[in-house]
Amino acid sequence: MTVAHTEAVRRLRDGMARGVLSFPLTAFHEDGTLDPDGFRAHVADRLATAPGAVFPACGTGEFFSLDEDEYRQVVTIAVEESAGRVPVVAGTGYGWAQAARFARIAEDAGADALLVLPHYLTAAPQGGLVAQLECLAARTRLPLIAYQRGQVAYGLDAFRRITRIPGVVGLKDGHSDLDRLQRLTLAAPEDFLFFNGAATAEIQARAYAAVGVPAYSSAVHAFAPEVANAFFTALRDGDGGTADKLLRDFYVPLVEIRDRVPGYAVSLVKAAARLRGERVGPVRAPLTDPSPADLAELRALLATGLDLVGAAL
Repeated sequence: MTVAHTEAVRRLRDGMARGVLSFPLTAFHEDGTLDPDGFRAHVADRLATAPGAVFPACGTGEFFSLDEDEYRQVVTIAVEESAGRVPVVAGTGYGWAQAARFARIAEDAGADALLVLPHYLTAAPQGGLVAQLECLAARTRLPLIAYQRGQVAYGLDAFRRITRIPGVVGLKDGHSDLDRLQRLTLAAPEDFLFFNGAATAEIQARAYAAVGVPAYSSAVHAFAPEVANAFFTALRDGDGGTADKLLRDFYVPLVEIRDRVPGYAVSLVKAAARLRGERVGPVRAPLTDPSPADLAELRALLATGLDLVGAAL
């Protein structure tokens, strides 16, 4: 690794031990255009709650619906607002050629690293998954965190190969196959980063921690950082009673609503942020906003979660 890569890994590792990984929502106006001021306010509010790192323009931030100019604005704002306080890891994706274009934009904007989202549409063999990262790593100075989810899943041999690619410093896992993940963590170099990227990651945080992956991304942090931070603290301090109560009374019911409609993993989070007064606007197609009935249930659940930690709606 280069000196810059080593420093990015150090800052990320420190941040992952200190707080949840925050994935801010990209703000849109009602007509679907980007709302830079709304996004700036949203990021500033997230940073005020001490996350371990900020990941703009990733899955929760609707990377898949941003054009290059919008992406540039989103990453630039996140870098400006963080002002070096926490690492900024921008999303990138599609095929390696397009991913490299986004990588150059993120690099110019001052991002610290890149999260490589699963490639678009086409299933690929293990060698192709490795080559995808090799091609991207050769075209950016930023360190890369690979994201295995959906059609991307690294076998042990492919994983060993990606850990040897200069610039690949970590893996985000969204498959929740803990048998496979344990094999990968045992095969990884000592300084390699791992974190739990399952949807509503808190549900499986204990299981991931048991195989050596305690760090996790938190979509809940985008709309209820008080709840997200209370759960993180309970988990860190071994307060099983508090963790269980938050899981039973907030996180499990949230997942039950989330699982009703494809895309609710993002649109439900955005709707909850709007209920808190966040200026984030609607989701972009092909996602859809929650139904009135689901929104009413979400409002009640949000009030319950905030009551559990003594915060106000």
